[in-house]
Amino acid sequence: MTTMTTDTTHCRDTGNSTAAFLASYAARLIASGATCIRLEKNVGRLAKEFGFQADISVMPRHIHLSLSDPDGNHIITAMAAVETLPVSFNIITRLSRLSWEVSDRHLTLDDTRLRFKAIMESDRAHALATTLLVAVSNAAFCGLFGGDLTAMAIVAIATLAGFRLKTLLTSKKVDFRVVAFLCAVVSSVLGATGLLFQIGTTPHIALGASVLYLVPGIAFLNSFSDMIYRHYLFSLYRFADAAVITCCLSAGLCTGMALMHTGMF
Repeated sequence: MTTMTTDTTHCRDTGNSTAAFLASYAARLIASGATCIRLEKNVGRLAKEFGFQADISVMPRHIHLSLSDPDGNHIITAMAAVETLPVSFNIITRLSRLSWEVSDRHLTLDDTRLRFKAIMESDRAHALATTLLVAVSNAAFCGLFGGDLTAMAIVAIATLAGFRLKTLLTSKKVDFRVVAFLCAVVSSVLGATGLLFQIGTTPHIALGASVLYLVPGIAFLNSFSDMIYRHYLFSLYRFADAAVITCCLSAGLCTGMALMHTGMF
């Protein structure tokens, strides 16, 4: 009887530790921009390796995770809050790779925790390089839409200023809706210089492309993916979030155009 009680207690303690880790892992993965189907597969892979079955509910503000033993007996339930973080393909890729390493190399829970912590602490993108790459990519979009070299240069400068402001405001935990609006104002004001001073042959394209870096395309795509895999609640949440950001950047664009007296039409 004593042995049975000890085994039950050990199993529950192990379940508590595993559930707490998997909930944190899932929350960080979804906050970084992963789709729900990727989340389910990664967490299910980890749970199976640790000797459990996982059942996950993805809510807009938190992850609800339940673990069961192989016989289907409920062990423990854990929850973790989902933070509002920038999309990070680096984190998504490395956390997915971690789930495969655990499965292939049969890592212990403690080793997995250490690797997870190392991934979180090493996620430090080079701010200057990221800003420059975003500026170049947005200028390239301007070129794809028919903008000339002058328009592309204006868009690059507008994106540099707006994205730098976005980085600073995000680091200070400013509401993302306010961030989208203010960055759109700054970028559209700079993007309107072509129209204001009659620079180049495609100033309207420069103005329109100056805020493209703020469009939440990943959120819209993930919303569609989640809908396909029947995560309707989270799909609606992502779509609504993306729509709000789009409205905020549109309001910022209109404000910038009004400040520069470029006219709406």
